[in-house]
Amino acid sequence: MKLIETELPGCVVVEPKVFGDARGFFYEHWNAQRFAEAGLDFRVVQSNVSGSARGVLRGLHYQWPNPQAKFVSVLQGEVWDVAVDIRRGSPSFGQWTAVTLSADNRRHFFIPEGFAHGFVVLSDFAVFQYLCSAPYDAAADAGLRWNDAQLAIDWPVAEPLLSDKDARAPFLAEVAEGRLPVHAA
Repeated sequence: MKLIETELPGCVVVEPKVFGDARGFFYEHWNAQRFAEAGLDFRVVQSNVSGSARGVLRGLHYQWPNPQAKFVSVLQGEVWDVAVDIRRGSPSFGQWTAVTLSADNRRHFFIPEGFAHGFVVLSDFAVFQYLCSAPYDAAADAGLRWNDAQLAIDWPVAEPLLSDKDARAPFLAEVAEGRLPVHAA
């Protein structure tokens, strides 16, 4: 497995070692011991799968309190995946990074607690898997507007398909201080 650091500390792209032949392929999607040895000590407590059509944008989502770290991957299709540092006091507060995840490149993306997450589908259809460090908590569920000018995310889709919730999400400047995580220095 190869770990690729991104511009945001803690957000890591994971390229698994893939074994393939004429029959197909095999790779280890998750191995708690190997990942902990590589510095990704992450306890999986919930696994989610979503399917979305081309142009669907899901996000930017986070939980606070009761944050979730996420280990995400694409089982079918292709997405452009984004993480945004929303930890108050972080040197990279409000900054984002993105990676293309696809069934073909078999990359995974680790997003630590304290980051908002979202993706947009680039293929006709995509099946997206989320491994989460904490269960979904409706009371802690939160989000940011996908097109917040303060974040200036360069989305590859100009007019995405959004849920009502995501279309009405607040801008970062509108979020109450107590509804954002704090950077642990």
